[in-house]
Amino acid sequence: MDFEFNLPVSAGILVVIVAAGTSGLISADIMSDDTIFQMVLPSMVLFAIVAFLIGMKHGEYRGTRR
Repeated sequence: MDFEFNLPVSAGILVVIVAAGTSGLISADIMSDDTIFQMVLPSMVLFAIVAFLIGMKHGEYRGTRR
């Protein structure tokens, strides 16, 4: 199996993960929907972006190191 990770594929994977987490929180009825959409979802998106960028830079570093 040959996986080619490019920006659209990677962004799609992040969107699916965040959507699954958000829908899980909504269906679990742990907190109100307003709290999830106004506080949790933006935090999840921001964390996903930061983790993606750090991982991408780490991969570039590992790829260029001997």
